[in-house]
Amino acid sequence: MPGRRRCRRVGFPPPFTSFRPAAAGRVDEPEEAILSVDEFEAVRLKDLEGLDQNECAAMMEISQPTFHRLVVCARRKIADALTHGKTIKIEGGNYRF
Repeated sequence: MPGRRRCRRVGFPPPFTSFRPAAAGRVDEPEEAILSVDEFEAVRLKDLEGLDQNECAAMMEISQPTFHRLVVCARRKIADALTHGKTIKIEGGNYRF
């Protein structure tokens, strides 16, 4: 049985919550890839800030393996959205500022 899910610490709310592909000539709405706020923070810390996983995990107040799972899941969702022209929405998750 999994343990209690800890609240992840996020530095600040994302400035934007949706990214859409330029739908030239498309009438229908593209599919969505939902990225949680804590997944967004994991990618921001690791890829944008360039911190190592132990530093990122400490800042988010989670374990390093949990951080690794977060960043891998977020990167997979982002790659799927970019490859298949999906809208990326940032919402939800278990976090606090």
